[in-house]
Amino acid sequence: MTVARDHLLRSLAPLPDGAWAMIDEEARTRLAPALAARRVVDFAGPLGWTHSATNLGRTEALAAADGLEARRRRVLPLVEARVPFTVSRQELFDADRGAADRDLGDLARAAHRMAVAENQAIFHGWEEAGVPGIVPASPHPPVPRVPDFEDYPQRVALAVTTLLENGVGGPYALVLGSAAYAKVIETAEHGGYPMWDHVRKILEDGPVVWAPGVHGGVVLSLRGGDFLFESGQDLSVGYDRHEGDAVHLYLEQSFSFRIATPEAAIGLVSASDADADRPA
Repeated sequence: MTVARDHLLRSLAPLPDGAWAMIDEEARTRLAPALAARRVVDFAGPLGWTHSATNLGRTEALAAADGLEARRRRVLPLVEARVPFTVSRQELFDADRGAADRDLGDLARAAHRMAVAENQAIFHGWEEAGVPGIVPASPHPPVPRVPDFEDYPQRVALAVTTLLENGVGGPYALVLGSAAYAKVIETAEHGGYPMWDHVRKILEDGPVVWAPGVHGGVVLSLRGGDFLFESGQDLSVGYDRHEGDAVHLYLEQSFSFRIATPEAAIGLVSASDADADRPA
């Protein structure tokens, strides 16, 4: 998480520097485990708040006359995402005095909501923002699974085999929504062998990643160059306004996402709607 202090208006907030340091650290702590997409796709940036579009390296012809030929460069605009939250001035002042039981629950909620939004955009798409999703873009039929999680290694193996047959090498990552992730962790196969270890071997020692917001699961290659996340302003905390004890802040970022090789991933279908994470 980076801090761009110009347009975020942090200097106008009635908070001391120590409070800002505490808020930034809390945001980092809350965001880091949940930003799953960044762990398995290529990340470029941050390129700054003024960076507005990603070069696609392509053009489109324009109508012209009198022997003139013209083409327009194609770009992908970045999308800005913001989640507001509120902190108590008194709570921050008490923490500055040494209180260990600080209450920053609304910041935790905002961080989770932002992480869920980013994960859902990358893996399932955000049509209005022009963000393609890894699962919808994949040409492979999703791998179904039955409710019994003991068969999950076979499903992961089928997904990996499909990628290999299409010339997509590993290692691979298995990205799972919260419900599926918990099932994989707690399930032991016949004989007591932990499913986690079996799945990791199938993935060629790739990671099993918790991704709140993901529906079911996704197997994708980690070879690089297939999925491209470009960060303008990385996740930062800004100031909106204050009213008495309540200080209204927000988490904000700008980014674009491109898919170079859609066949480098395959979805694993949930057995029921219960496996689909929902925004907080």
